[in-house]
This record gives sequence, C-alpha cells and structure tokens, in this order.
Amino acid sequence: MSGKKALNGDMLYLIFDTANMHRWNDHLRTIDLTELDKQAHKAAIAWVLGKYEETETGAKLEWVKIIEHSLFSLIQRSVMTDLKPQVFHRILSERSEEVNKYVLRCFDENVPDADPKFRSRLEAYLHSDKDSKEDDIIRAAHYLATKWEFKTIYDANRFMYGIENTKKELEEQLQQHQDLVGVRKQADDKSTFDFIDLIGQLRFQQRWARSPRVPGTTVLGHSLMVADMIFLNDIDRNAGSKQIYNNFYTALFHDLPEVLTKDVISPIKANVDGLAHLLESYEKELVQSKIMPLIPSSWHDEIEFMVYDPFTDVDDGRFGKRTGRDIKTCDIMAAYIEAKASICYGISSKALRDGEAELRKKLESNGSGIGAKEIIERLDVILT
Repeated sequence: MSGKKALNGDMLYLIFDTANMHRWNDHLRTIDLTELDKQAHKAAIAWVLGKYEETETGAKLEWVKIIEHSLFSLIQRSVMTDLKPQVFHRILSERSEEVNKYVLRCFDENVPDADPKFRSRLEAYLHSDKDSKEDDIIRAAHYLATKWEFKTIYDANRFMYGIENTKKELEEQLQQHQDLVGVRKQADDKSTFDFIDLIGQLRFQQRWARSPRVPGTTVLGHSLMVADMIFLNDIDRNAGSKQIYNNFYTALFHDLPEVLTKDVISPIKANVDGLAHLLESYEKELVQSKIMPLIPSSWHDEIEFMVYDPFTDVDDGRFGKRTGRDIKTCDIMAAYIEAKASICYGISSKALRDGEAELRKKLESNGSGIGAKEIIERLDVILT
C-alpha cells in the first residue's frame, strides 16, 4: 500500500490558493468574487439539485462522484487561472487532449505526493465525456452559481458593452439543464432560489474580520476547505460512501447558521459565561424560522443533522456515521492555513500571530486523526 495520501499539505494549499483567483475582475464588483467561493457555492447548489432529483424523481445518485468530480473541476479550474468562460470552454472543446495533459502536469508539479488512486481517477475524469447524471448536476450547479454572481454585478455594469449578451448566454446555458427538477424549480419557485441565495450570503462574511489578511477568505470558502479536507481524509481511511456524504455535507453546511447570526469568535464564546449555550439555542430557533421554510419539509431532519452539533461523532440509525471530531480538526486546519498564509505573505497582526500559534498547538496535540503534523510540516516548506 502506498504511503502517499490524498490529504496532504500540497493538496490543501492547492485548494486554498484558489482564494487568490478573482472572478469577474474585468467588471465592477460590489464584493470580491473568488474561485474558492464560487466552487463552495457550486458544491452547495449541487446538493440542492441532487436532493430534488432524489426526492422528486427517485433518482439513485452516486454522491461520492458528485463530491469528487466537483473537486476535480476545482483542480482543473485552478490550473486554467482566470480565463473568461467563453475562452475556457472553447479551449477545452478544441484542444482538450493538450489541456488535459497540461492540467495533469501542473497537478503533478504542485502535488507531487498525491495518492496514486486519486490521481488516476482525476486523469480518468479529465478524459471522460462527463455525461452522467452526477456530472449534469455539477454543470447546472456551476451555471446557477455563476448566475448568482452575475446578479451581484449586473446593475453596476449595465453600461458595459456585452453585458446583455452575457446575461443571455447564462440563461441559454441554464435552459440546457431543464431536465433537472431543481433547475426548473429555481425558475418557477422563488423560495428555491432564496435558499441558494442565503447560502451565497456567506460569501459576504469575511473570516478573521478584524485582522487585515491576504487572501481575505470568506465563511463559505472556508467551509469548502473543511469539506474537501474531510473528504480527502475519508478517502485515505477507506470510509464508506454514507460516511463520506455525511462528513462532506456536514462540513460544507456547518457554518450555515452564521448567515443569520454572523460569526462570534471563539475567545468571546469561551470567556463570556453562558454565551455559547445561548448562541446555540438562538441559532436553532433561527434555522427553524428562517431556513427551514425555504426547503422541502422532507429535507429538514437531514439539515438539522448537519448543522446542529456538527463536531460530534455520531452513528445515527437513520443517517449513518459522521466523524465530527475529525471535521473539527479540519476546521482548525483551515483556520490555521488562513492565518499562516497571510503572515507568510507579509500581512500580519498580533491577532493572526497569536491565532496561528494557538491553532498550531491544538493541531499538534489533537490532530492525529487527519495527519495534522505532516500537513503542518509541509505547509512550513510551501509557505517559507
């Protein structure tokens, strides 16, 4: 058995570095739109579309494929930088073989110790027709996430040449996915898009809000880093498909209540007596009153399973196993790289330096479940 792991420092940095890729940067933007955030929003929308296919058509989806192919898409996009979508898709259609070889070569250079089986599946994905139901869901999620971004910039760019063509192209691309229940619903039922929009609002919320930091990751982008980390860790541990599903989507949605409360930093929760319990109670009330009405009632129990006590280990009779403590370790690791990277980029503060030291101590003491020590050692090299 190979000693190489799917979750390693190089792979983590590749994901994190997409926070440095800025989208729509040839347009006026009301907020910074990054590739990491786009991929996070896309992953959440894919869950919504997949749930509609399951509950309303009886489709039997391979959720691990949705998760992994979304990550492969992120890897491909990280290599192709910030090309305009029209250019990106034309290059793929006319020079696919050369592009695939280039993506793999860049991946091998950036993640030299990748798990061979993971790398093999990435290669197979790049060369595939991507014609499965799961890939259709991912593509539709891509266009819905892009549509959400476009809505944030449209009014400020009405004067720009070509803006109406962009709007038309987006609508035409979504029309190609009308076979999916969720795509039809988002056009006909505003509440479906309201839930997608609510998730997108986590792109407004900056992490480490009082500390200047580069790149300025958001709550939603952070959540995808946690989700991809636990997914890669589950691959390394040969976890079952249900655990992979539970862990990934719990990690992706674990901060969803913050769209209603905003973030309260850990030191305040720890030092203000009773505050953590009060916030937990209030978050549950808000989830029930604000989020649940936006989704089908048949999804409610699962959302509660994901967002209530996400860092606890459970083996639920209905939903299956979740290793919440490992998700928490991934959460700490994501925070650690956010602090460490900014310090190494030259943007620092006492809060960041203290945070990095505290987070590193926690990971070195309790991070064996994800191999934190090895990841930290590699990040020390990458970010030197």
